[in-house]
Amino acid sequence: MSKKIFGTTLFDGNQAQKGYALNKMCFSFNSFENREKFKANEPHYMDCYALTTEQKQAIKTRDVLKLIELGGNVYYLAKFAGILGLDVQDLGALQTGMSKESFRNKLIAAGRE
Repeated sequence: MSKKIFGTTLFDGNQAQKGYALNKMCFSFNSFENREKFKANEPHYMDCYALTTEQKQAIKTRDVLKLIELGGNVYYLAKFAGILGLDVQDLGALQTGMSKESFRNKLIAAGRE
C-alpha cells in the first residue's frame, strides 16, 4: 500500500482512462493554432474533445489540482498551464502546497544530495 502525499493523485491505468479526453485536448496545445482556437472559444474547444462536466468546470476555474484528480497527467496539463503562464514548477508547487520559490529550492537541494 502506498503512502498518501498531500496534493498528489497516483496516475495509474484508471486515471489514464478517466483523463484520456482531457489529456488528448491538452496534447493538442502543442500547436499554436490550437492554443489560439482554445482561447477564442473555450467551451466549444472542450466540447470537441468531449470533456466531462467536471473537467470543463475545472478548466473554467483553472483548478489544475482538480484536473489531476480528474485524470489529467501533469505532463499534458503543462501544455494547458502554459496558456495560463504557468510552468511545471508552478504545478509542482501547487501539488505540494508550497510556494514556487520553496519548491524550486527543494528541487535544487535534492539535486545536491
